[in-house]
Amino acid sequence: MSSTWGKNIKISIFGESHSKGIGVVIDGLPAGTKINFPELLQFMARRSSQGGKLDTPRLEKDFPKIQCGLLADHQSPDILIACGTPVCALIENTNTRPKDYEKLSCVARPGHADYTGFIRYHGHNDTRGGGHFSGRLTAPLCFAGAIAKQFLRCRGIEIGAHIAAVGPVQDIPFNPTEIDHKTLLTVQKKFFPVLDDDAGQKMQQQIADSRDLLDSVGGIIECAAVGLSAGIGDPMFDCIESKIASLVFGIPAVKGLEFGLGFGFASLHGSKSNDPFCIQDGNIKTTSNHNGGILGGISNGMPVLFRTVIKPTPSISQKQKTVNFKTGEETELTINGRHDPCIVRRAVPCIESAAALALMDLLLEHPYPMEEM
Repeated sequence: MSSTWGKNIKISIFGESHSKGIGVVIDGLPAGTKINFPELLQFMARRSSQGGKLDTPRLEKDFPKIQCGLLADHQSPDILIACGTPVCALIENTNTRPKDYEKLSCVARPGHADYTGFIRYHGHNDTRGGGHFSGRLTAPLCFAGAIAKQFLRCRGIEIGAHIAAVGPVQDIPFNPTEIDHKTLLTVQKKFFPVLDDDAGQKMQQQIADSRDLLDSVGGIIECAAVGLSAGIGDPMFDCIESKIASLVFGIPAVKGLEFGLGFGFASLHGSKSNDPFCIQDGNIKTTSNHNGGILGGISNGMPVLFRTVIKPTPSISQKQKTVNFKTGEETELTINGRHDPCIVRRAVPCIESAAALALMDLLLEHPYPMEEM
């Protein structure tokens, strides 16, 4: 199935942007896993629109209704405990306007999957708001990702991300060798998750200016995982990179991914790009982290670090050239409706979710000690 992922922990995402609801089925969550539900809701709220000039005016509560697989802990009402059976969560779509898309059933919006979806599904796909291709489907991804993040946190592993760039404005990058739990936890608490708040203000102005010009802007998200011991992962097709990539590219608008120095390796000699090994506090470490904490597809004990490119929101209010793919005629299109001028801020928890689920899937193949919650 195209919307099902995983080997040891499996997720299946269902629904469309303007259907009655969206959701996810999670299979493989170990029995007895404890989930702090208020913390889960706080994490999902980071993905939700806040309106204003930065986000879409479409406001959804994104409250996950647990259908099965999790039971309340009688001793602590905030804690849900996994039964060991499939977990299903349903999120209702309460603020839909399908009429906004009636004229788009046969007109391809540039940058969207309207045409490719029409061809792939022989014209039967739901085109309202992008249907199953919509970024709305990242809400159930974040539900699953929130569970994975808590699973990892109980094992001393923290995952966090920040907005590395919006348009030409750049944030301070993570220190690849010294990134720690505190830094990742601190940036996650921010509405606009950046390390340099001055840069964040400039980014927000960039987004607001793009909206005023009836346009949009893209950016880069940098994500890190710390606390992962050496030896997790496999070579070739089950490597850490391929696991993360398979989920990250399931997030709409993602068009690029690099680990460590990524494309920066192309301009270096081996003498500069290698990460020399050393002993720190009795542990094997590397003095640099150009490889992003991964060698041969397997963790080396350094922070896992990668960057993701998010393209500008394709729905813009400027007139664009396109075609009617049913009549074969060229035409022009002005997109109405409610859209984000920049997806990057709301995509940050989605990227964290992808990384968390990928590492959780790998860890379920390797016994790992659990810390007290």
